[in-house]
Amino acid sequence: MFESLLTVYTLGLIAVCFAAAALIVPSLLRPRVADAVKGTTYECGMTAVGTTEIKHNIRFYIYALLFVIFDVETVFLYPWALRFSQLGLFAFIEMLVFVLILVVGLVYAWRKRALEWE
Repeated sequence: MFESLLTVYTLGLIAVCFAAAALIVPSLLRPRVADAVKGTTYECGMTAVGTTEIKHNIRFYIYALLFVIFDVETVFLYPWALRFSQLGLFAFIEMLVFVLILVVGLVYAWRKRALEWE
C-alpha cells in the first residue's frame, strides 16, 4: 500500500513542479526592458482615435455561456450513452435529473428572452 501512495505523491509532486516551472521560467526568460509601444492600446502601428472602452451587449455573453453549458452536456451524455445497458436504473434516473436541471435552465433562459437577437 505504501508503494501506491508513494506513486501518487510522486506524481503530485511532479505536477506541482511542472506547474511552478511553467509559471517561473517564462518570467526569468522574458525581456526586462519596457517598450513604449507595449504600453499603447494596440500594437498594430496605428494610434487609437477616441476611447477604447466599448460597452458590449450582455446578450452575447449569455448566449456564449448557454452554448458552453449545453456543449458540456454532450460531453457527459456521450460516455453515459455508450455504457447505458451496463449502468442500470440508478444511472438512468441520475441522468434524467441532470437533463431535467438543464431543461429548467433552458426554459428559464427562453422565458427571459436570452436566446433572441434584437
